[in-house]
Amino acid sequence: MVPRGRLFLGFLLCLGILVPEFVMGAERPLTLDDYMVLDGPPPVGHIAYGNAPSQYVEVFVPPGDGPFPVVVLIHGGCWLSELGGMRQMRDMAAALVAQNIAVWSVEYRRIDEEGGGYPGTYQDVIAALELLESNAHAYRLDLDHLVAVGHSAGAFLARWSAGRGRLSTNSPLYRARPLAVREVVALGSVGDDLRHERDHLAGVCGVDVTRLTGTTVPGREDVYADTSPSELIPSGSHTVFINGDLDTIAPPASAVRSAQLARARGERAETIVLPNASHFDEVATSSKAWALILSAIQGALARTGNE
Repeated sequence: MVPRGRLFLGFLLCLGILVPEFVMGAERPLTLDDYMVLDGPPPVGHIAYGNAPSQYVEVFVPPGDGPFPVVVLIHGGCWLSELGGMRQMRDMAAALVAQNIAVWSVEYRRIDEEGGGYPGTYQDVIAALELLESNAHAYRLDLDHLVAVGHSAGAFLARWSAGRGRLSTNSPLYRARPLAVREVVALGSVGDDLRHERDHLAGVCGVDVTRLTGTTVPGREDVYADTSPSELIPSGSHTVFINGDLDTIAPPASAVRSAQLARARGERAETIVLPNASHFDEVATSSKAWALILSAIQGALARTGNE
């Protein structure tokens, strides 16, 4: 039986009477359950960069000759494998390909996987970027127009990738002449300042930050110096922090603090707050927030041509 309230609403609509949004019901912010069922078309390429099951990238390329601007897409999930990531990012990848943008979607070992955490997770990001450099020609990718887009823990890794040129040669994560990441779009970024966010990450993710920093050893007394994005600025990059105003995992206030710190150290940074959006609206193309996110990504790609 159809509820009486719904019958009455249908009667009003049949009469051509406009029903206010508060009667119809405002768009519901996405939940974790909504996020977990996100999906999209399969990639055109699947390339392993290591022997572990989580060491690979998915490649999405528009039709045509290219070369295409490229988004390095890094999923989130609190650095935990149980929260997925790769399949959910196919939704965004498909939308970007429709805008003639290629996508290099990075999978990596999480802290609950063998070899994950410090230094393995970071080394995976390094390997995925090196693989991008060596395969750019084959997939018709324009590395002069590159933006790193990360969500949640992936935003942390995207920002870290932009700053790794500042790593000490003593760090096991140091590489000479790393691929330059000049533009970052950080969606619901968490853990930007590992030194001061231990309690927050433990609360929202159940994460022991030591898994991300490693422990002190002779010659590496400061475990944050090569792991925390906030320690690797200024890097010459530009970050757009984007957070839903209902995001309780990465509240807008945390992005404001990160942007202020970046600017105080000479880094370019700005913030965008998505209205009526949760942590999961930040990566769903079905969300009303997607138009703002796409515009930010396109703006970042446009800036790469002027740098």
